[in-house]
Amino acid sequence: MHATIEKTQKVNSQLKRKVKDSNVNVRERTAIFENEFMPHLDAMYNFAFRLTYDEDDAKDLVQDTYLKSYRFAESFQKGTNAKAWLYRILKNSFINDFRKKSKEPAKVDYQEVENFYNSENVDDDRTVDLRIDAVRDMLGDEISLALSSLAVDFRTVILCDLEGFTYDELSKILDIPIGTVRSRLHRARNLLKEKLSVYASSMGY
Repeated sequence: MHATIEKTQKVNSQLKRKVKDSNVNVRERTAIFENEFMPHLDAMYNFAFRLTYDEDDAKDLVQDTYLKSYRFAESFQKGTNAKAWLYRILKNSFINDFRKKSKEPAKVDYQEVENFYNSENVDDDRTVDLRIDAVRDMLGDEISLALSSLAVDFRTVILCDLEGFTYDELSKILDIPIGTVRSRLHRARNLLKEKLSVYASSMGY
């Protein structure tokens, strides 16, 4: 009888600890979500829209991203770049869920470029800086149209680069080596520059 009572008390004690720990986890998760993730909501929508070019799909993508971010908030390392962490979740959601709903984009052959630039020691000066040369004095629909015409891999790396992420952060967001980030970004910048050059010429730039 005493053994049964002691066992019951032990189980109750364990359950109370679990409930207490659960409550602590919920509070911590909520704090991370509100303080670290929510400030980037607008940026996340802009990123989602530039990937999907559909308002409803973008909203769904952001909602899915934030649901996942809350669920896995405990895996977020405080002090790291929350925006980059969210971008990676959104990018993966887009690749895994949303691209399946539409026709698979045509693959772009950039392997030759990647092989050449597949080194962390690549000279950054060889890559045209999109933010300086292509975007300066150019605003409006032309850039959006040019971005939308890029293959999704190139569009994604451009959008992330414009957010100012480091190569290391880009590597984690895109799940590719830093050398591949460099080569893909180099190719994407030049593709976008080519598309924008027609508009620039017509405007007298």
